Amino acid sequence: MKATWNPDAPGVLRLPSGRLVRGRGLARPLPEGPTPDFALYLLGKEPPAAAWESEWIRWPDFRLPNDKPAFAAALRTAWVRAESERVEFACHGGHGRTGTALACLAILDGVPAAEAVAYVREHYAEKAVEAPWQRRFVTRFTANDRFD
Repeated sequence: MKATWNPDAPGVLRLPSGRLVRGRGLARPLPEGPTPDFALYLLGKEPPAAAWESEWIRWPDFRLPNDKPAFAAALRTAWVRAESERVEFACHGGHGRTGTALACLAILDGVPAAEAVAYVREHYAEKAVEAPWQRRFVTRFTANDRFD
C-alpha cells in the first residue's frame, strides 16, 4: 500500500507528477497525523534523533548546502521515495532551505528551473526561498544533478 500525505494538510506540496511531499519548520511542533517514512533535514548542525529514517544535509541558515553533490544525491533519493512513501523536508523555519530544496525537487519532477521558485511559492509557502543566492541556486540546479 502506498503511504502518502493528505494533500490538504499544512505544508504538503503536490508536484506535477502527483507526488506529495511535506515541508516544515522544526521550530514548530510536529503536525498531527501520520509521521514521515523518510525526512531530509537541512540544518547547519546535526538534527535531533527522529523516530523515522532521515538524512542530514549540512546547510547553514540563509546559506547553501555545504556539499552540493551530496544534496543532489539526497534530493534524488527523496524524489524516488516520494513515489510510495511520506517524505518530509525540514529546516529550522521551513522557508529558506526547505523552500530551496522543494524548488530543486520540483525541477527533478519536471518544472522548468526558471519557474521552480514561483511554483513552490504558489503551492507551498509564499515566503519560500528567502535569499537571492538561494533563488540563483535553484535556477542553476538541473535534473542531471549538476551545478554550473
